[in-house]
Amino acid sequence: MAVAAPQSLVRCHIRVQGQVQGVGFRPFVYRLAGELDLSGWVRNDASGVTIEVQGTEEALALFEHRLSSACPPLARIRHIDSDALTPQLSTNGFAILHSQGGAARTGITPDVATCPDCLQELFTPGDRRYRYPFLNCTHCGPRYTITAGLPYDRPNTSMVAFTQCERCQREYETPPDRRFHAQPNACPQCGPTLSLWDESGAVVDCDDVVSAAVQRISSGDIVAIKGLGGFHLVCDARNPRAVARLRERKQREEKPLAIMVSSVTAAERYADLRAEDIALLSSPERPIVLSRKREGSDSQLTGIAPGIDWLGVMLPYTPLHYLLFHEAAGRPSGVAWLDTPSDLVLVMTSANPGGEPLVTGNEEAVQRLQNIADSYVVHDREVLIRCDDSVVRHNGRSPAFIRRARGYTPQSIPLADEGARIVATGAWFKNTVCLTREEEAFVSQHVGDLDNVATCNALEGVVEHLLEVLEIAPDTVAHDLHPDFFSTRLAARLGEGWGVPVIAVQHHHAHAAAVVAEHALNEPVMAVTLDGVGLGDDGTAWGGELLRLERDSFQRLAHLRALPLPGGDRAAREPWRMGASVLHELGRGDEIVQRFRHPGADLLSQVLERRINTPITSSAGRWFDAAAGLLGVRDVSAFEGQAAMLLEGYAAQYGAVSACADGFEITDDGNLDLLPLLAKLIDQRDIGRGAAQFHATFALALAEWIAQHAREQGIERVVLSGGCFMNHLLSNDLVTKLERMELKAYEAGHLPPNDGGISLGQAWVARQVLMRS
Repeated sequence: MAVAAPQSLVRCHIRVQGQVQGVGFRPFVYRLAGELDLSGWVRNDASGVTIEVQGTEEALALFEHRLSSACPPLARIRHIDSDALTPQLSTNGFAILHSQGGAARTGITPDVATCPDCLQELFTPGDRRYRYPFLNCTHCGPRYTITAGLPYDRPNTSMVAFTQCERCQREYETPPDRRFHAQPNACPQCGPTLSLWDESGAVVDCDDVVSAAVQRISSGDIVAIKGLGGFHLVCDARNPRAVARLRERKQREEKPLAIMVSSVTAAERYADLRAEDIALLSSPERPIVLSRKREGSDSQLTGIAPGIDWLGVMLPYTPLHYLLFHEAAGRPSGVAWLDTPSDLVLVMTSANPGGEPLVTGNEEAVQRLQNIADSYVVHDREVLIRCDDSVVRHNGRSPAFIRRARGYTPQSIPLADEGARIVATGAWFKNTVCLTREEEAFVSQHVGDLDNVATCNALEGVVEHLLEVLEIAPDTVAHDLHPDFFSTRLAARLGEGWGVPVIAVQHHHAHAAAVVAEHALNEPVMAVTLDGVGLGDDGTAWGGELLRLERDSFQRLAHLRALPLPGGDRAAREPWRMGASVLHELGRGDEIVQRFRHPGADLLSQVLERRINTPITSSAGRWFDAAAGLLGVRDVSAFEGQAAMLLEGYAAQYGAVSACADGFEITDDGNLDLLPLLAKLIDQRDIGRGAAQFHATFALALAEWIAQHAREQGIERVVLSGGCFMNHLLSNDLVTKLERMELKAYEAGHLPPNDGGISLGQAWVARQVLMRS
């Protein structure tokens, strides 16, 4: 006859979903159960973490409360479900069981910067991991970039190639240890090792790789250094010749470069850091943070970010990075030296020739970087997933992504409802991929512009990898409306291969839908989408749109006045052409030759008059270009968006001005015409004042334009999206004005407002289409 269990005992089966693998969650559960005198077990599985636990009712209630309130800092819990079980008479304490496979539903943990405890070990002479470039623990180190599949266990990572020594294995198997089940756990006796290669890939015989690398950098060399998600090209940021050589070799004439410094104290020499910037810089994600330059920064860092008001700064996030600065500081003991400004400032830029994908492999680096790097710091831990550095700028309200990648990818973005499983292949520029599963969206790291074969191949690889690790069988594929994008052709091929529908989503609809998705907005909204270009439903180039969104449909309510593009796409690269276009629209085409002394300027008036190779566009980006061209900010852009960035810089340096109330017109058909503003800029001799007037007036014009249509539509919620909203001045001013008009503005938060967020919008729209059908 069975003996009844004591009434005071209860037993529960608990499922925890979210980012709970590779973050020390099982050791945390183990210790918590021990503190509360509970029995049972915990294990990883494809859904996350599963727990069976038994004890008193009071202890179990406290256990469940502390699961979420006191969990490890890197954990991101999405759901905790608990079911009652029949208590067991015989128990054997609490155990951590082996992981169990199955259909993946858990999240993948991003890479995390080296934690304070590991830094203390790194710089303590006599510690067995003193100056070891690959130390890590449960709270830090590589995750996503070394993961081949789930669950997140060592056999599913690139660390499978390294057998742990006896001491490391003991740490790995001891629950209270900080390195319990830290999958990349290693030490100098059993883990990855560094090597220095010369420009031909031959091993350089040296006593210490880090010391030799610092010497080469200090002498002006460009060194390719293997990091978490691929290689960086590194040089001395305070050596103008080295910076110029890097630009020349990488064919990156003027695009800003990012710097790495040892600490916040060092960063404050060059950037005017706010508390929000410091928090971002010091966060475990360690993004590149765009901060305003400190006066004199350009003279100290010649050629780093010429003409731009912002400086990209990041702190070390791997042990190897820290060791570079430690070596330059003379190898002091402890961590106090990090609070002393270092004289070493490093350019850290992605190692990729000509806009191609980031280099990840050792031999690949020698082949693809042979005309760029002077030497290579390599190691034998394979990078499975390439991942660039993330770029963030705080807009005064919240962090705003410029590029979302390392440190954040592939954290899931929660969606309002469960729905179909979608693969969205993104846009042409700044491509990302999005996969949806139940009530989550997984957006890939930045892939890049799809203008070369290597990046297109990389896009296919990213889709394949995410499908594999997330174990998603797609219901449909979404893509951009433009038929000639590689991402569109890939979507068609994938849909045919899987036998699922393929859904085209208009570019600006997707821009707006991405913000709607992340804010879980279910009611109709107004959407302002301002960017460079996207194919419209009418076959023309859109880019300054006022839309009404309602679930899977949108209505184009109005747009910016369309301008002619003399020379087609060439006008997007040569702002003077857009200046000429505005002169023509104002009936002043005869002034083009006088104002713009470029070859072909004498013919441009005729080209515009006869509309030869002169399509029209409502693009907001081209209005920025026109202003830059007319003010003499930039005639020809060296990289995408340069003219607009310089224009913003001039405006910020000049300071606040009053908007021109007569600088715009809302036409009878509801469109917004900025020609009156541009007419005022033609004769403005002060570039800074003209740039400030442009920004102030554009923000006022947009606010009144939006408010008029919002009243007509009876809508109070306004979505702001598109690459132009990376403009700090415009977005901040517009949000402030909309709030004063009692309109609620929603901005991109989890993703960039530019084309890096398009894939989420495509996936969201496709889900709505399938729900309706």
